Amino acid sequence: MTDATDEGQSLTQLLDILDLEPIEVNIFRGRSPDVGPQRVFGGQVAGQALVAAGRTVPEGRPVHSLHAYFIRPGDPTVPIVYEVDRVRDGRSFSTRRVVAIQHGKAIFTLSASFHGEEPGLSHAEPMPDVAAPEELRTAKERMRALFGATPAFYDWHPFELKPVGALSFEAQRDPDLRTRSNRVWLKVDGDVPDDPLLHVCLMTYASDMTLLDSVLLAHGRGLEGTFMASLDHAMWFHRPFRTDDWLLYDQESPSASNGLGLARGLVYTREGELVCSVVQEGLVRVPQTDS
Repeated sequence: MTDATDEGQSLTQLLDILDLEPIEVNIFRGRSPDVGPQRVFGGQVAGQALVAAGRTVPEGRPVHSLHAYFIRPGDPTVPIVYEVDRVRDGRSFSTRRVVAIQHGKAIFTLSASFHGEEPGLSHAEPMPDVAAPEELRTAKERMRALFGATPAFYDWHPFELKPVGALSFEAQRDPDLRTRSNRVWLKVDGDVPDDPLLHVCLMTYASDMTLLDSVLLAHGRGLEGTFMASLDHAMWFHRPFRTDDWLLYDQESPSASNGLGLARGLVYTREGELVCSVVQEGLVRVPQTDS
């Protein structure tokens, strides 16, 4: 375990990575950061695909839902080509399908629906009563207290994370901390331009960072010896929000079986407004010697 505090990408670099290069009508090219995991981070390819889809949609139609499948591991050393299919532009909705391609093969697919504002019924699940982010230590501070250093995967992204409950490493050491609930305050480390699509794409990126941790927390497992990979991912965007303000990501795992783990989350502003819902199934493989 190494201290990678000075090696992560900055918010400026992440925003640059989300600013795709248009290379032809409905075709965009994205790249990966110079630092990070050995395979492309799932939140990155999902965020970039949503950028590609959003740039082909008429103005005034924000995204309200996306459904995605991770097909193959991405290669961070080569660009990713995003091909957008303009499935439909109706009077109220626009539908887009995006395929991410590397080495001539699809590595990711996304379907997204965009919808303009209109009056209607309104209600929302209330936000849980949790400690404010100012009262909590960051995940990095807690990791340093445990291990004396910050693992690289906590440092390569420009998001500040403040877990409300136990980390998976802490639950691994103390069985009483095991839980299927995983609540985390998060925000980007800096200011983001006033572009609603950009904030949605940043939340799409962040939504993949801690979601499967709720599967590990239920069993008191850390990441060592565990292989995890996102398989499919769905999000619904209910209300506008900013990722440079604190957001509570209230996550839980209702089921794990057959090497798969299901996790879901609700995202709230610090004022208690529900702005986003997330569901993901992931591959969660543990050593076969484990019970």
